[in-house]
Amino acid sequence: MLSWQPGRTPFSTFTGVAFTMAMYLTVVLGGRELMRKYRIAPMELRKPFVLHNVALSLGSALLLACMLEEILPIWYHHGFFAAICAESSWTPRMETLYIFNYMFKFWELADTGFLVLKKKPLAFLHVYHHSATALLCFSQLIGRTSVSWVVICLNLFVHVVMYAYYALSSLKIRCPWKRAVTTLQILQFILDLAVVYFASYCHTVAAYSLPLPVMGSCAAGKEHAVASGCTILSSYLVLFVIFYRKTYNRKPSRAKVTVSPASGSPAARSPVREKDQSEVLTSSYKRVTRAGGLSAPSDAEKRPNTPQLEEAGKR
Repeated sequence: MLSWQPGRTPFSTFTGVAFTMAMYLTVVLGGRELMRKYRIAPMELRKPFVLHNVALSLGSALLLACMLEEILPIWYHHGFFAAICAESSWTPRMETLYIFNYMFKFWELADTGFLVLKKKPLAFLHVYHHSATALLCFSQLIGRTSVSWVVICLNLFVHVVMYAYYALSSLKIRCPWKRAVTTLQILQFILDLAVVYFASYCHTVAAYSLPLPVMGSCAAGKEHAVASGCTILSSYLVLFVIFYRKTYNRKPSRAKVTVSPASGSPAARSPVREKDQSEVLTSSYKRVTRAGGLSAPSDAEKRPNTPQLEEAGKR
């Protein structure tokens, strides 16, 4: 756990990570179907869920503080470019903290377990994000990309806020900042991509001696670490923006469509109630009577013979 040793550190081989992710998908998807098939009632699990979220929020805050304690002096003394690109920025202590953060990703898989046991919907974004993040952390540990701390620190900060929100919500404490959490996640990925694409550009130009302007080389022990980092983070941004638009930008329908009993065809419901329509028709009869000297309509005449108004009268 203190240093990355493939084959000895937990989940340090691709086979082990792939098998774990396959088991994760099997358990959560299979568990959901079993609960549905056998009609198992949703479980409350309030206390374990609160404890889980509080622990993750506090753990993320502690790990974030440890990482900033290590990286901020490097940034201060050598500059931001050196902090994200120099090989010396991958210190032994930072590697240990990266491993701890990687272990957190397997702990966070329990989020989906709670959703299954509580019979909550399993969104594709949720399942994909949890499984892909573990693979992302694994690839960056193998690739020894010095820029990793930017992505991890932003993610830890978001998790401090997000898991605190989940804990408060489960305690029935009103939290009006659900939308702010999603906005914060999207902002996180925008910043991630800005820094990661810049570091990837510097690495590619320096590694392949391309005739392009560059500040210097960026450390990356494996090429797949560069590609996987850019690809997974880009997919996160796209999926979270789609989720935000579907969740928070829904436009209310202007008119409800109903089916006319007489014709069977859909018709837009008027904002005027049926009772008000009968009152309008009655008043129009009275105006015609006063203007043309016609006799006042009877009660039967006041109510037009339409199925809609007859049904309204019954109600």
